[in-house]
Amino acid sequence: MPTRQKRYKVIFVLFLTSLLFISGCARSSKYMKETSETTISSKPESNEAMVVFMRPSTFKNDFGSSVFDITENREDLVGIVPAKKKVVYKTNPGEHMFMVIGETADFMRANLQAGKTYYALVTPHMGGWKARFALRPVSKKELNSKRLNSWLSSCKIVENTKDSFEWVKQNAPSIQSKKQEFLTEWNARPEKAKPMLNPDDGL
Repeated sequence: MPTRQKRYKVIFVLFLTSLLFISGCARSSKYMKETSETTISSKPESNEAMVVFMRPSTFKNDFGSSVFDITENREDLVGIVPAKKKVVYKTNPGEHMFMVIGETADFMRANLQAGKTYYALVTPHMGGWKARFALRPVSKKELNSKRLNSWLSSCKIVENTKDSFEWVKQNAPSIQSKKQEFLTEWNARPEKAKPMLNPDDGL
């Protein structure tokens, strides 16, 4: 018969294992739907560029991160990116400004070249009440790396639905408020502290 101490050790190990399992599970967003991986394997047209936003981390997986293209003072939804998911965004080449929203807002500039595919990470951070998110561009030196391939393979692709666009309408005042407040702070940063996707960061 196992001793009481051994039984407690077994129970403790099982408890830790269950916690790790729960924390590692990625939650899907009710606003997005999974789609075919062929969307990401296809090349953009010669007159467009493509950006893949991915969130391989499961930290703060209870919270969704919404990404927007705010070029020319608009708020076009790129997608709501849960943990272990990725979103493909096809757009016009040229200069863009992207925003990610959680408890706060953060931003990333991009200068996209026609016919190329770019990658960016949605990275979660500890917040006060919710999670905060930032956008990190994947640089040229990381392309074709095992690390990038690991991120891509660990994230399932999702796309917008009518519910995701309805969510944007319902939350428009909050989205615009965070954009105005935190873009002012972001613009005050030194240029080196402003993340950017450069033209040669794409494939």
